[in-house]
Amino acid sequence: MASLLVRPSKLHGEVRAPPSKSYTHRAASLALLASGESEIRDPLRSLDTEATLEACRLLGAKVSVVSEGEEWRLEGTGGRVRARSSLIDARNSGTTLRIMTAVASLSPTPVRLTGDESLRRRPMGPLVEALRQLGVEARCEGEGGRPPVVVGGGMVGGEAEITGEVSSQFISALLIACPYAREEVRLSISGGLRSRPYVEVTLSLLERVGARIRRDAKLTEFRIPGEQLFRPLSLSVPGDYSSAAFVLAAGALTGSEVRVSNLDPRDPQGDRIIGELLEEFGAEVEFTDQTLTVAGTGRLEGVEVDCGDHPDLVPVLAVLGSVAEGKTVLTNIPHLRLKETDRLHALSSELRKMGAEVRELPDELGIRGVRKLRGARVNSFGDHRMAMALAVAGLVAEGTTVVEGAESIPVSYPHFVRDMRSLGARMEYV
Repeated sequence: MASLLVRPSKLHGEVRAPPSKSYTHRAASLALLASGESEIRDPLRSLDTEATLEACRLLGAKVSVVSEGEEWRLEGTGGRVRARSSLIDARNSGTTLRIMTAVASLSPTPVRLTGDESLRRRPMGPLVEALRQLGVEARCEGEGGRPPVVVGGGMVGGEAEITGEVSSQFISALLIACPYAREEVRLSISGGLRSRPYVEVTLSLLERVGARIRRDAKLTEFRIPGEQLFRPLSLSVPGDYSSAAFVLAAGALTGSEVRVSNLDPRDPQGDRIIGELLEEFGAEVEFTDQTLTVAGTGRLEGVEVDCGDHPDLVPVLAVLGSVAEGKTVLTNIPHLRLKETDRLHALSSELRKMGAEVRELPDELGIRGVRKLRGARVNSFGDHRMAMALAVAGLVAEGTTVVEGAESIPVSYPHFVRDMRSLGARMEYV
């Protein structure tokens, strides 16, 4: 297990946002199902996306990694999924597990999908039940609808209903696989849709491969004709706002000026709201071309944010709130308890070790800012976003902060420590 040692720092300079993890997962999955060769340029090369690429190989795609990994080429199956292995290891990647479960359901032979200990605690019951409704042979082997899952036999189609309150990945997974059902699929989302922007990213990529999907304005009703055929995808993966948020927030937190390039202001990624939120906290923010500049003013003010569509921002927003004047309230986030760890509880317990005043409620965090955080030994619980958020907190804490479980950071942002050090952050693996 790796730990990250962090000391108080001032930052200055520019880094390039890493490629989007969400886009990379979805692009590879669509390329697997397309007819012909797809090109994915500048993919995110991380532990999570490597799990998806390997799953694509095992489900029948011919994969070539060229230009020293700067481009992936996948010869797709045209929807004729033929598993080369009866077992797919999604490692720690929830996106891989969810999307590949739906895609593997198109296989005529059973496929078992599993992952590490953390992933085997993630809920899968709603997705498996929806696949059953569509004629797939599907079951969860873990207790309470947990992995491993076994799917196969092909997808017939028909009507299915699934909750939108647990994970938008369930909906994205179904939207990717259902065009290859034998008959039309009518999909209903109950209970509202959390993390809607991630579904919008999925739909935007589906349009690029020619998928025909009718939906209502609220994205709660979908009609998907069966027996479709995706055309090859040609995509340059955009920069990832979710990862960039840690760098930008660090600038605001430390009273520094930092710039992050490779960010498209028109991208449907929901976490592009980070610029607006940092302004609300009191930082100076400027967007020019594809570069977002944040300058901390030395004073932050508490905010109230509905984070239902932006759950991945919660860890770093909680860190900002821990030293902002007044109270910060992060609401509508019960689904954070179902991530790599229970992020609401983890943020509450670990930020308190650093002197923060945090109140944990079933579906929100209330944080009253303190004058100064103190260095401490804190646990990320093997959660990449927890590890990066706590590292950012360490930049303004008195003394030294040690973040345990930092080996998880490459799950989404392999060069986080390198990029932060280039800006002047005093952090190193120990």
